Amino acid sequence: MRRDPIELEIFKNLFHSIAEEMGAALRRTAFSPNIKERRDYSCAVFDGEGEVIAMGDHMPVHLGSMPMSVRAAIESGEMEAGDVVMLNDPFRGGTHLPDITLVAPVHVKSRGRVDRSHTGRSLRKHPVRSTPDFYVASRAHHADVGGAYAGSMGLCREIYQEGLRIPPVRIVRAGVMERDVLALLLNNVRTPEEREGDLGAQLAACHTGIERLQEVCARYGVKRATRAAGELLEYSEELMRAFLQQVAPGTYQAEDFLDDDGINDGPVKIAVKVSVGPVRGSPGRRRPGYAVTVDFTGSDPQVAGSVNAVEAITYSACFYVFRCLLAEDVPATAGLMRPIRVIAPKGTIVNARPPAAVAGGNVETSQRIVDVLLRALAQAIPDRIPAAASGTMNNLTIGGVDPRTGKPFAYYETIAGGMGGRPTKRGVSGVHTHMTNSLNTPAEALEYAYPLRVRQYSLRPDSGGSGKHRGGDGIIREIEVLTDSEVTLLAERRVHAPWGLAGGEAGAQGKASVIRLSGAIEEMPGKFSTRLRKGERIRIESPGGGGFGKSG
Repeated sequence: MRRDPIELEIFKNLFHSIAEEMGAALRRTAFSPNIKERRDYSCAVFDGEGEVIAMGDHMPVHLGSMPMSVRAAIESGEMEAGDVVMLNDPFRGGTHLPDITLVAPVHVKSRGRVDRSHTGRSLRKHPVRSTPDFYVASRAHHADVGGAYAGSMGLCREIYQEGLRIPPVRIVRAGVMERDVLALLLNNVRTPEEREGDLGAQLAACHTGIERLQEVCARYGVKRATRAAGELLEYSEELMRAFLQQVAPGTYQAEDFLDDDGINDGPVKIAVKVSVGPVRGSPGRRRPGYAVTVDFTGSDPQVAGSVNAVEAITYSACFYVFRCLLAEDVPATAGLMRPIRVIAPKGTIVNARPPAAVAGGNVETSQRIVDVLLRALAQAIPDRIPAAASGTMNNLTIGGVDPRTGKPFAYYETIAGGMGGRPTKRGVSGVHTHMTNSLNTPAEALEYAYPLRVRQYSLRPDSGGSGKHRGGDGIIREIEVLTDSEVTLLAERRVHAPWGLAGGEAGAQGKASVIRLSGAIEEMPGKFSTRLRKGERIRIESPGGGGFGKSG
C-alpha cells in the first residue's frame, strides 16, 4: 500500500505530542527540584515490538538508551493491562542507578473504543488483548538511590557502592501498587518521601501516555495506528539513508581522552573509526544493509573508577550524534539507527561489564563519546560539525541533614558550560550541551528546598576558545552550605581542554575550589569528595567551548 504522507505527518505529531504531554505530567507532579526545575527526565512511546516511535524533546542520554530498558522489561515477562515494570540496572539498558525507568504496556480494546468527546456516548467495554499494542516509558534522575555517597554519584570502585540496583520488577500489578517492592526501595534511600513522590509522577506520566494512545486508537483504529507506527520507522530510516548518501565514502578516525577515572591518575582513551561506504543489500533482508559502521575498538579497558560507560550509553551517544545531523522535523524513531552499526567491545570504557562502577559513565563519558564522534565526522562533513563543547556535566552533589526539618537532604545538579564555535556562528555561553538537555536549578528554588545559599552565579568571562567563531563561555557557580555537608564533584575537561576546529583555539579548562571558614582557598581536582563545615563554600568554574576557524 502506498504511504500517505499527510497521514504519516499527522501520526508523527500525534505520537510526539503524547511523549511531550507525558513529560509535562511528570514535571508538574514531581516532588524534587531536580525534576521540577532542571527537567532531568525523559518520556517516549514504543510500538508493540518495543521499537521507539516517538520521543519527547527531553534528555538525549536517556532517550537513546531507553529502548534497551523497554526490551529488558518485555523480556522479564508478559505485561498485562495495569502492570508497570520498574528498573535502573545499567547492564539491562539503564544508564546509571539514579535513572529509574518505568515501563507500561498499552492494551487497546479489540474493536476500539468510542471517543466520548466526539459522540457523547459512554465508552463500550471489550476484553483487552493479551499482547500489548504499544508501550510507554518514563525515566527520571532521582537525587538519591542510596549507596556510599549522598546523591549516589560518588567516587566508587564497583556498582554495589553506587546505590540500589533494580532489575526489571513490577512496581504496579493489575493497577495495584506492589507495596513490598516500594518499601524495599524507599528503605534504602536517604530521601524516601521525595523518591515516592517522584515515582508517583512517573506513574502519572505513564498513565497519561496510555490514555492518549487509547484515544488515538479509538479515533483512528488500532490497525491504522500500528500501521502508521511501522511507516514512521521506515520513513525515518529512509531519511537517514538519504543523508548518509551525501557523505563521502571513507574511514574517519579520531580519539579523545577523559582526564582520569577518579581513582587513578592518567588519561583514559576513547577511540573511534567511522566507516562510511556504499549501501549494499543484505541477503534475506527487505531493506539494505548498514551504511555506516561506528567502531570503538582501540578504546581503553574499563577502569577502576565510575566513569565506565555501559553499552546503552554508547549506543545513545551514537543515536544523538546522527540524529543531530538531520533536520529537526525528522521523526526520532528506532528507524534512524537501522543503517548504522555500533561496535563497542565488551570490557572497555565504552561497554563495561559488571561489577564496574558506572555513575560517571552516564554523565561524563557519554559527553566524550559525542566529542570523539564529532571529531571524526568533522573530517567527512566539516561544514556541519562544531568545535568541542565544554564536554562535562560538572555533576555536583551535596548531602547532609537539613537543620530545618531534621531529615537528610540530597541536592544534585549539573552545571552548564560553553558551546563550541560553529561553522557559521559563535557558540552559546552558559548552556547545557549534547547529552544533557537539562536546565539549572534557580537560586530561589535551590535555597527554598535545601540548606544552601548561592553566593555567585555568572558567566565565566573569556573562557571560550578564540577563533573566527568564538566558543561560548562557561559558568561560575559558588554555593555556601548552611549545615555541615558532604560534597562530591564528578567533572571533566580539567586536564584536556575542549578542542577547537579549523584553526580555532581550545576553550578554557574547568576549575573547582573550596573556600574554607578561614578564607583559605583549596584548589580541587575534577573528581573529589570532601566534608564542608557550615559556612564553607564550593566554587565551580565550568569549561568554555572550543573556537571554530582561525581568527581574522
